[in-house]
Amino acid sequence: MTLEYSVKLPPLENGDRLTRDEFERRYAALPHLKKAELIEGVVFMGSPVGIEHSRSHGSIMGWLWFYSAATPGLGCYDNPTVRLDGDNEPQPDAVLRLERGGNSRISEDGYIEGAPELVVEIAASSAAYDLHDKLKVYRRNGVQEYLVWCTYDRQIYWFSLEAGEYQPLTADAEGMIRSRQFPGLWLAPAALLTHDLGRVLQVLQQGIATPEHQAFVARQQR
Repeated sequence: MTLEYSVKLPPLENGDRLTRDEFERRYAALPHLKKAELIEGVVFMGSPVGIEHSRSHGSIMGWLWFYSAATPGLGCYDNPTVRLDGDNEPQPDAVLRLERGGNSRISEDGYIEGAPELVVEIAASSAAYDLHDKLKVYRRNGVQEYLVWCTYDRQIYWFSLEAGEYQPLTADAEGMIRSRQFPGLWLAPAALLTHDLGRVLQVLQQGIATPEHQAFVARQQR
């Protein structure tokens, strides 16, 4: 008579220190869990999503979707798991990536691997780990642009990777911030903070109408 023993998989707990493989095993065993991340080998579990986070997330996705609809060759993703390295597997609120010639790829099992060109996070305040631990991880892994919307502080931080360091992108005299990675991806931060989506899309349409965006589209279609 052969006795068979099964080892029960431990639950995924906030603060666990795991390898990426073990993190994925435990995460996959909890289908009801909507968000968990591995940052520098430490598990961070998502809190319940409040209405302000949800609304801000929707506004960001609308802005990115509109741009990607006008720009062939891009992938626009909502809340994707991103395999960055052996200790880091974040699940950012939004991602915009080049589908050809970029720094990331889609794995055989359907995940983003490598550094997308633009990552967006919705945070409560500047004290959140999105502007500290996560920022360092994204910078080290070569994420070219990183945008953090702090809903409680009513601040938008947009960084561009320059010579290995994140430099802030600031609004110009017209109140616009312009992406360096994606020509024509313009943002009116004051309008976004008040969810004035009409103004947000108006500014974005101005960016999409520029010769720089048209040239970018032409390059993407080659």
